[in-house]
Amino acid sequence: MNALKYFVAASFLLAIVSCTKTNFGETSFVNSATAPNKLAALFNITQDNTGNVTITPNGEGASYYAIYYGDGNVDSVTVLPGKNTQHKYAEGVYNVKIVAHNITGKTAEVSQSLTVSFKAPENLNVTAAVDAANNYKVNVSAKANFETLFKVYFGDAANEVPISFLEGETISHTYAAVGTYTLKVVALSGGAAVTEFTKTITIVDPVLLPVTFESPTVVYAFNNFDGGNASVINNPQINGLNTSAKVGKMVKSPGQPWGGAVLTLGQPIDFSTNKVFRMKVFSPRIGAKVLLKVENAANTALNFEKEVATTVANSWEDLAFDYNAVVTTNTYEHIVLIFDNGTQGDGSANFTFLFDDIRQTNSMPNTQINLPVTFDDPKLNYAVTDFGNNVSVDAVDPTNEANKVKKTTKPNGAQTWAGTTIGTPLGFASAIPVTATATKMSMRIYSPAAGLTIKLKIENHVDGAKSVESDAVTTVANTWETLVFDFANNSAGTPAINFSTVYDKASVFFDFNVAGSGKVFYWDDVAFGTGAAADVLALPLSFESTTLTYAFTDFNGGNVTIINNPQSTGINTSAKVGKMVKNAGEVYGGSYLTLPNPIDFSTKKIVKMKVYSPRVGAKVLLKVENLNSGAIGYEQSTVTTLANQWEELTFDYSAIDATKSYQKIVLIFELGTVGDGSANFTFLFDDISLN
Repeated sequence: MNALKYFVAASFLLAIVSCTKTNFGETSFVNSATAPNKLAALFNITQDNTGNVTITPNGEGASYYAIYYGDGNVDSVTVLPGKNTQHKYAEGVYNVKIVAHNITGKTAEVSQSLTVSFKAPENLNVTAAVDAANNYKVNVSAKANFETLFKVYFGDAANEVPISFLEGETISHTYAAVGTYTLKVVALSGGAAVTEFTKTITIVDPVLLPVTFESPTVVYAFNNFDGGNASVINNPQINGLNTSAKVGKMVKSPGQPWGGAVLTLGQPIDFSTNKVFRMKVFSPRIGAKVLLKVENAANTALNFEKEVATTVANSWEDLAFDYNAVVTTNTYEHIVLIFDNGTQGDGSANFTFLFDDIRQTNSMPNTQINLPVTFDDPKLNYAVTDFGNNVSVDAVDPTNEANKVKKTTKPNGAQTWAGTTIGTPLGFASAIPVTATATKMSMRIYSPAAGLTIKLKIENHVDGAKSVESDAVTTVANTWETLVFDFANNSAGTPAINFSTVYDKASVFFDFNVAGSGKVFYWDDVAFGTGAAADVLALPLSFESTTLTYAFTDFNGGNVTIINNPQSTGINTSAKVGKMVKNAGEVYGGSYLTLPNPIDFSTKKIVKMKVYSPRVGAKVLLKVENLNSGAIGYEQSTVTTLANQWEELTFDYSAIDATKSYQKIVLIFELGTVGDGSANFTFLFDDISLN
């Protein structure tokens, strides 16, 4: 250090000698030089959390500076005036000493405090959202500048240990219960400085249709008003139509005649397709009024309501509320229930109701049906009532997807006497017309095995003791057969048929007297008499029935008849086909067929038809119309691609308004051209089907 001092002093002297023209031997000014003063240092800490600090000393009269970093390192570094030194510190507070030396060796020193605090993370951006597939799961990710690590607290545990994660990672957490939680994400840098983010996470399990009250996590929060009191309870009436574990209970206590309850759904009700509400109700009396209303959550003036009356007492029934007139441009999130609107309740058993399974369907059902039961009429409610653990559902014919049937499973654990009542517990709308000379009923069965006993029981729906049974045995497996049940020769041990009894209810028992083992049965066409139920004119139209009348109505030159197939080749070897001759008349001459029931376009919207044309490029129009208004219709056209050969044409009805009713099928060949009745204007058609 002394050598450096003398070297600097000598250099300074040489500089003076070279610049002074007189008094070359004068050096007294050196001895008179004062000690350095006004010492200080400038600290510049880099903003990258590395701990790098640039120290720039300054002062008057210094020829150089000795810098002591103050972090435990006893050595110093020399810095010339105008220069600086860099040093890497850990986070903390340091006493930096600056010693200034002049050319005479005089010194001055100063100590200056240096605080090294790493920069907190900046631009913290946290994504925290409930998982789309799991209402109880939240996914968290984050990014920030200057961060080295993230920690997340999910806010659902005392003394919670945070989970660490890095930028680019997603951390997931599943909450155990619904509720409101404070989620906190902490972004860490290289030191103690942190940046925090908090967000309120609300875990809800929304109430959505259908409302079954069975979810262990959904909070069915009824808002009761004016004497109505709704709650969710264990089902005290596990029988008949409803064997579920949980149901709603409404007690109407003193208050207002309109006392009831509101249930708020988690999303607006979708009325685009299904415009009929169904709800199971257990009423203490017949004739109790049940009002089901929907409201907009923000503006209750936007609402729609329907009211029906109970038809049975102390028994479950499935009520239907027709919402076809609802304004679908409004949104509705509230379901309002009012029992006996207009009458003040008293809180007694007479004003206590059970309700369950609030859901939507797309057709207005009847409460009762009649024989024959075909499962094909879209206007009818073909509900069945299982007992003994049977399970019945709507299904399609395993051999013909266009045919609607019932499918009944007798599962493991089902009772030997497990069965299914056809229709509601009220039975049929009309009595079964048994007489001394007419004692038989029939049913088509698709059984998994031959040799199984099928029992059919008819009874009075008020007094089940007034009943009679008949057995039949399946003879084939996995093939449709018609079984006949003769109640004049009923099962042993049951009462003989009594022709003075009103028999208006029927139940079927599959594989009777055998415990359930998972066997599956399809069944259809329950009819009075020995044959299958009468045919119904509907799609698909094959023109093969010997009992139906295909009564086409011709117009403006079109003429349709049903004939023996003159071209039994290729894709169509059926016995009967339709024949259209377009005679002189109008360019739009054709024919239409009226069906007894509307066509069901709710799920199937592709129409197909086989055509035999005399030429390629012939235009074929297929149109459907409302029974009473031709203005309500939909049509599609296509052209033939083959001549003198059967081909299957396709008509895309995807854009049809399925909320409208269509019962007429209109056929026009070569629309725009007047026919002449010749072979060139003669067409065959067959197998009009909905796919």
